Amino acid sequence: MDKLLNTKLFLLDMDGTLYLGDEVFDGAVDFIDTVKKSGREYIYLTNNSSRAGVDYITRLRKLGFPCEKENVFTSGMATAMYLNSRHPGELVYPVGTPAFLGELESYGVALGDSEDVGVVCVGFDTTLTYEKLDKAVHYLRRGAAFIAANPDWVCPMPANEVLPDCGSICALLTAASGIEPVFIGKPNRNMVDIISEQTGVPNENICCVGDRLYTDIAVAQNAGAVSVCVLSGESSLEDIEKAERKPDYVLKDVTEIAEILKANM
Repeated sequence: MDKLLNTKLFLLDMDGTLYLGDEVFDGAVDFIDTVKKSGREYIYLTNNSSRAGVDYITRLRKLGFPCEKENVFTSGMATAMYLNSRHPGELVYPVGTPAFLGELESYGVALGDSEDVGVVCVGFDTTLTYEKLDKAVHYLRRGAAFIAANPDWVCPMPANEVLPDCGSICALLTAASGIEPVFIGKPNRNMVDIISEQTGVPNENICCVGDRLYTDIAVAQNAGAVSVCVLSGESSLEDIEKAERKPDYVLKDVTEIAEILKANM
């Protein structure tokens, strides 16, 4: 357990890791308390771009989790930073929720709907309409760059239900336009690198905890961080056995991480 015990900062997925929908997993809040008591830091790291960072602060507190502004980093925030870095000043046509649009605008990204659009930017859009898809395809076929917040195909929900996520929306747009998106969120190592730079914690002392091999675990592997796959969400032991690259640790849920930390405090 050396890699886990050498962790100074936990990057925590939420859906499928700490809760599903409004159902908080038993022991999840205690896990956060244990991380704090052990002298380690934590950041809630999410690919869900349908909500802004401030929305997560409110939601997490409502669910009983301690959370301040510095404890949240979303794919929407990372996408806004990417747009400012790679497409400064370009007009962006967004496909996303009002919260996603607000997140982009809070970073100074110029949003619009005209023939001057240089970028189509897609998030997990629970307010999706055919009109948005039509306009996005129009701009993509005329040369606009295609940027997407996260590659998740679905968002897990209680009772084994799912919602079509950003990756599924992008697949439709690619089928209609022939253009592939650049995904910004997990598994792109960009999110871990930004956090490492902001906190001063080296990547090898950062541990990514999540339930998805192709995002939560892959981002850790791509960034040289520690990975823990929990079996409380999407991935099963069978999925992990079939995977070419294995997580550093496979645990039932976050309560097992808490037990390990408590045993070494």
